[in-house]
Amino acid sequence: MKPVDQEALSHRKHSLDTLAAVKRMEAALARGETDMSAYFTQDFLWRGNRGAGTKRGIAEFRRNWQRPLRAAFSERVYRTEQMIADGDWAACFGHIEANHTGAFMGIAPTGRRIKIPYMDFWRVDAGRIADNPVFVDLAEVLFQLGHDVFGGEGWEAFDEGRREPPAPEGT
Repeated sequence: MKPVDQEALSHRKHSLDTLAAVKRMEAALARGETDMSAYFTQDFLWRGNRGAGTKRGIAEFRRNWQRPLRAAFSERVYRTEQMIADGDWAACFGHIEANHTGAFMGIAPTGRRIKIPYMDFWRVDAGRIADNPVFVDLAEVLFQLGHDVFGGEGWEAFDEGRREPPAPEGT
């Protein structure tokens, strides 16, 4: 019989506890909760990509991310496609389906049902999220709202055969 690797079992339990903490927070967001103090440390850091900004602490997260997102997009449904955890860290990718019913980045409400793709990473400390690097595909969101930030010059033009991709000389 193979000996039990206690260190591996401990790591697995820690990873599952991390995942459970994140899933509790995701369920709260899906319910529309606004008080995230049960899920985040008071000084947690939300680090978004360009256009999403950085939020320091729960109050900033609520004021500068949660409320503006909810003001712009109603009838939100959160769809996590895949989630993993390793020790203190968990990660997922997915999207939010929502109706564009409020102004968003200067675009008046269109009423369109859109998808907001995202990738989230979380570091959990003592059962609460302490660090949250995030990538929200804002270029895709704006495209769905009728604004192509790449002006037709995105690399999809290569994929769709509308443009020939450049190549270095000699290749």
